[in-house]
Amino acid sequence: MRTAGKLIGGILLATLLSACGKDAWNNPHHADETGSNILYSSFSERPKHLDPVISYSSDEGRFIDQIYDPPLQYHYLKRPFQLEPATLTRMPEIVYLNQNGEVMADDSGEPAFSDYFLDIRPGIRYQPHPAFATQTDGSPVYLFDEAAEAAPYTVLSDFAETGSRELTAEDYAYQIRRLADPTLLSPIRGLLSEYILGMNEFGALAKEARAGLKDGEWLDLRTLPFEGVEVVSDYRLRVRLKGKYPQFSYWLAFHFFAPVPWEADRFYSMPGMADRNLTLDWYPVGTGPYMMTRNDPNEVIILERNPNYREDLYPSEGDIGDSEAGLLADAGKPLPFIDKVVYRLEKESIPLWSKFLQGYYDRSGISSDSFDQAIKVGSEGIGLSDEMRERGITLERTVVPGTFYFGFNMLDPVVGDTGTPAERLKKRKLRQAIAIAYDQEEYISIFQNGRGETGMSPVPPGIFGYQQGEEGINPVAFDWVDGKPVRKSVEEARQLLAEAGYPEGRHEKTGEPLILNLDTVGAGAGATQNWLMKQFRKLGIQLNFRGTDYNRFKEKMSSGNAQMFQWGWMADYPDAENFLFLLYGPNGQVVTKGAGVNSSNYNNAEYNRLFEEMKLMENTPERMEIIRRMLDIIHEDTPWASAFHPHGYTLNNAWVYNSKPHGISKALLKYLRIDPQQRLDMQDQWNTPVTWPLLVVLFILIGFATPGYIAYRRRLQQRIRPDGGH
Repeated sequence: MRTAGKLIGGILLATLLSACGKDAWNNPHHADETGSNILYSSFSERPKHLDPVISYSSDEGRFIDQIYDPPLQYHYLKRPFQLEPATLTRMPEIVYLNQNGEVMADDSGEPAFSDYFLDIRPGIRYQPHPAFATQTDGSPVYLFDEAAEAAPYTVLSDFAETGSRELTAEDYAYQIRRLADPTLLSPIRGLLSEYILGMNEFGALAKEARAGLKDGEWLDLRTLPFEGVEVVSDYRLRVRLKGKYPQFSYWLAFHFFAPVPWEADRFYSMPGMADRNLTLDWYPVGTGPYMMTRNDPNEVIILERNPNYREDLYPSEGDIGDSEAGLLADAGKPLPFIDKVVYRLEKESIPLWSKFLQGYYDRSGISSDSFDQAIKVGSEGIGLSDEMRERGITLERTVVPGTFYFGFNMLDPVVGDTGTPAERLKKRKLRQAIAIAYDQEEYISIFQNGRGETGMSPVPPGIFGYQQGEEGINPVAFDWVDGKPVRKSVEEARQLLAEAGYPEGRHEKTGEPLILNLDTVGAGAGATQNWLMKQFRKLGIQLNFRGTDYNRFKEKMSSGNAQMFQWGWMADYPDAENFLFLLYGPNGQVVTKGAGVNSSNYNNAEYNRLFEEMKLMENTPERMEIIRRMLDIIHEDTPWASAFHPHGYTLNNAWVYNSKPHGISKALLKYLRIDPQQRLDMQDQWNTPVTWPLLVVLFILIGFATPGYIAYRRRLQQRIRPDGGH
């Protein structure tokens, strides 16, 4: 009976506790954070690189782009994308020079050099960091000569002393030196060395200087001359380019050009630091709105407001409709709005989705598993489901400036552009037949839940060079019918296949079936493979999958041993050159030994010539005409079977404000605002415990226990004598 009594009491206590208090039983966050100005988000994999000289991934940019301050930034609200000063007092001053270094009267003709002058706003300071901690005499607090001295320090917070200092032009110059240093393996060093004067020469000097260092000795890159980089004053920097490169301004808005102080480089280079992940690749140091205070990729990554952040205000103007959407309600207010951002590790999409619906994550993407619950597709198009609307959730839709494509290796003897002119013509018709049969629209519908559009060219929507309407279609695979593109018939594809020498998918002379290989990463998903095989079966072609790990896949691509493949590209900057270079011959994977972005190894002399003419032009009607001619060439040659431009879907809970997708910039956290009290109220509403089942169980147990308890009391009373004895 005592056991039954304890069980009943435990259930009653649990029921009372679950019905009381503000901290819901299922809240995954710390109780002391309740009601705080914190944004909750998630990540699924550890960011591999956080050093701005190396990082080239969107998943990494979502962290470090909140921490680092490049010279320029994108206007948050305006479209098309518009650059504006970030840490500069004005947009860069550009001066064109002739071969003798003399200033040209205007930019007509071909300048030999372009000088970019960056004027930095005084008073900007770095986040608190131990690299800046100094003694009273100005010497650093932390300067280890032996690895053993680093032993007491396992995380950055173990360093008790911190400091700060003002941002100067030297810090931007130091980062450009790091870009040029070949030991740091910056992925854009090869590209930029074509333009920044003296970059290759500096790299050679750095390599030579490092060869003469002792183990663990730090190389101060400031001591090496760099012809193309000059610190004019504390707040003025000159970068000299070879010729003219209009896209350089876009790079100045990228974290590759964010300032890195020499003190941080020295601090992290001390002996024993790298053994404890105390590196710039693990703990960034910046002047941006946030600083990383915890990096535990097995659990949580935390960003907190930089107490030294510069004066920065929310935009006071935007696009048409922004005011009506409430995106200008905070115009002119200081940034950032949010004090802290907590990213929790979530490897599975279903738990993440559940926590979003419970209000414990503020924003969410939409996986295929949750698409039908979140989205309603009707005659009026795609919109939120009734359930999401009732919760006050809002949907952001944007065309992501990216292109995913199904490519041919143009060096392959079966599908490539090889052999005699007659053989090359036949192989072109084979590629065109596959381009017609490959139903990209069906793929988007099935595997992307309709989140995308068929790409008629490498250039995505929102980028100059993208064409709509009849003039924008790929005439090899589509006809224009009743005001819209319609894919050509399979019969037309089969006719092309027969002309290619494979009637009904068999070799016209040997009768052997045509078997093509698709090189993939991993084994691949069964449903996707079945769908792909179906596309080729329309033509009688057998499709074989060759799956490997990613490293082996990259080796096959760089050596030209792949036949067909799937890949993608997301915009570095909003310019057609950043997409059309995907098919520029000198960028081929094989000729560059894996360094190029032309995965198809496509090499058309006329396309190359037009690309070189177009790439440095301003966005004019003349440039558009050249782009049209380039697209005509690749439509005819068909180095890609198909392509699509993805659409991004983001859900925001009702307490998230100022959210507008950008597509290029990742430095967006500072603009977001949340209402913690509204979130708390909704969490209480959505997570009220359902206690009636516990009460039912309680009454059932009481019902079962009561007769036994009465019998027990009776037996006890019978054992007691009238005189009170036993």
